[in-house]
Amino acid sequence: MEKERIAWVDLLKIIACFLVVFSHNCDPYVAVFDSDRSTFLAGVFSGSLTRSSVPLFVMMTGVLLLPTTRTMSQFYRRRIGRILPPLIFWSAALPLFYYLYINRIPLSTNPAINPADYTLFETLRRAVTFIFNFNYTTTPLWYLYMLIGLYLIIPLLNAWLVQATRKELRLFLSVWFITLFIPYIKMFAPVLGYAGNYGNMGIFGICDWNEYGTFYYISGFIGYLVLAYYLVTYPLKISLAKTLLYGIPLFLIGYAITSFGFIEVQRYYPGNYAYLEIIWFFTGINVFMMTLPIFVIIQKLPVHPNKWLARAASLTFGIYLCHFFFVQVGYDMLTPLTLPVPVKIILGAIFAFSVSAILVAVMKQWRPTRLFVE
Repeated sequence: MEKERIAWVDLLKIIACFLVVFSHNCDPYVAVFDSDRSTFLAGVFSGSLTRSSVPLFVMMTGVLLLPTTRTMSQFYRRRIGRILPPLIFWSAALPLFYYLYINRIPLSTNPAINPADYTLFETLRRAVTFIFNFNYTTTPLWYLYMLIGLYLIIPLLNAWLVQATRKELRLFLSVWFITLFIPYIKMFAPVLGYAGNYGNMGIFGICDWNEYGTFYYISGFIGYLVLAYYLVTYPLKISLAKTLLYGIPLFLIGYAITSFGFIEVQRYYPGNYAYLEIIWFFTGINVFMMTLPIFVIIQKLPVHPNKWLARAASLTFGIYLCHFFFVQVGYDMLTPLTLPVPVKIILGAIFAFSVSAILVAVMKQWRPTRLFVE
């Protein structure tokens, strides 16, 4: 961190991290789809609550790193240099954890797990091919690849931000706001007769030989960085009570669109996972409607610096990196129990979050492993 600890950001880190763990505990229940409708619905309504988790993490990056006084080379060395060791370590460790767990302790009942896919050869393949992308066992690490991309652009973005006027920031955010609707425009374009180009259904100039459409350079997570910078530089001048009055309905509307939209898309497009992901996109308008209220409400809370809060917040990055394996373990432990699905999800999230926190706390005590969790 390039700034001193900010208490409300520490609180937001813990909330966002728990939401990530909670969301991954929902996935096995969502994955049953029509084979168990009540379980599917419980998973959807629970998982939809958590979609603001990753945008909140990105916004906290904006709060803590913008503006930066470091040169481009200094920034890259410090920020990307801290990301690469955890990425390499956990890309190898998580597949190994899964291999030992599934083959030595064959308890897994997760529908996404096929023991035949977890041979020693497949484990080694997963550990080596991280240089290209993440895999199932390292699913949460997708965020690190994206985060490195944000780090690459932050020094350039910073040069503009420090001299941009409030009006210019608003103009940028207005254009970015339009891009939050693009996933839905793409979804409904075929209904209006759009047939794509040469089989590619991209819009606004996207085709097989061009991935960079009209809004490519101003869309995505970069908007959350700028939004966070704007909200810290120009805080909303309304009371906490009014923030709650406006924020809670906005969150609930976004949540309703997210959850019921997911259910309806699954009903009309069964098996179309690409369309399902659109509803849960972190850069979709409905998730934005859930993210903004959480951020501004926590920002306005009278949170005072606290060493325990700071210590818990310091564990969140490590928890994020390793929790996915313990989600699997918790799911297998809870599956035989005759408990309501929401209760299983909550207990699984608490288990995975707690065990991950203990592991990270232990790793932070030993210098050689501290590098991989902070």
